[in-house]
Amino acid sequence: MRSQVDDKLILEAERYAFRFCCEACTHFDPERMTCGEGFPTQPHHRIDLNLVRSLEFCKAFELG
Repeated sequence: MRSQVDDKLILEAERYAFRFCCEACTHFDPERMTCGEGFPTQPHHRIDLNLVRSLEFCKAFELG
């Protein structure tokens, strides 16, 4: 799912410690820098909300 990044999202992400990147997902293998479910990590890896205009959420994300 793709969502627009605006000031409200940035503020709420900081306030509520919103986690959405591969690094916070239980399926992410940090040694191989890959997804254990086989999904591409590029759209979700090390995202800085201040530098992007939209955010693509991974359908397999599970908070680790």
